[in-house]
Amino acid sequence: MATQVTLKILRYDPERDKKAHFETYTVDADPLDRILDVLNTVKWYNDGSLTYRRSCAHGVCGSDAMRINGRNRLACKVLVRDVGGDTGKKIQIEPMLGFKILKDLVVDMDPFFEKYKSIKPYLINYEAAPASSERYQSQEDREIYDETTKCILCGACSGSCPPYWAGPDFVGPAAIVNAHRFIFDSRDQGGAERLNILGQGEGVFRCRTIYNCTDACPRDIPVTKAIEQIRRAMLYNR
Repeated sequence: MATQVTLKILRYDPERDKKAHFETYTVDADPLDRILDVLNTVKWYNDGSLTYRRSCAHGVCGSDAMRINGRNRLACKVLVRDVGGDTGKKIQIEPMLGFKILKDLVVDMDPFFEKYKSIKPYLINYEAAPASSERYQSQEDREIYDETTKCILCGACSGSCPPYWAGPDFVGPAAIVNAHRFIFDSRDQGGAERLNILGQGEGVFRCRTIYNCTDACPRDIPVTKAIEQIRRAMLYNR
């Protein structure tokens, strides 16, 4: 049954605002509506200038990551009832911390993707491709890094990380997760290169093991565990 939901949204338009400010909207929504649905209602019927990213709306593309009541989450996965919107609680929505705001809930993801590229997120193998055209792998070897293949590069983990907020050069948990995916892939031969990259001052040892990243991940990736496994791999390979 539809109820009135109040959203408190951080707004910022670089063409007219000197600083970000909150604006409040009250709309009708069902408790089972997603936050993305409610944002669409605001944009389509209340204020067409509201700006945010969205694409697949099914928790796959990761484009609609934002802070919802103080936690980084995907707007397409959080229901109104999950955050108390159906009980009269005001829902506060903001862009993720640690990123430059471009407009409203849209942040600049370019530095994030540059850090992702820096860890060489692709299979490196210097041997000739096998005649079968595939490099086979056992189920046991695949299971070692299976969790970190689930990353959708939404940025929720990096945007929840205090060292990422404080240090603009820190590679961040998302990049480390994607490095893990290849470092522990038995078919890959670029592990030493990636460990060297992550062993630098702005690599894995900048992590303070706060676990915010693990809590924020919409795919339930054990991010902190992956970071610790890379640290141990560095110590073992010295």
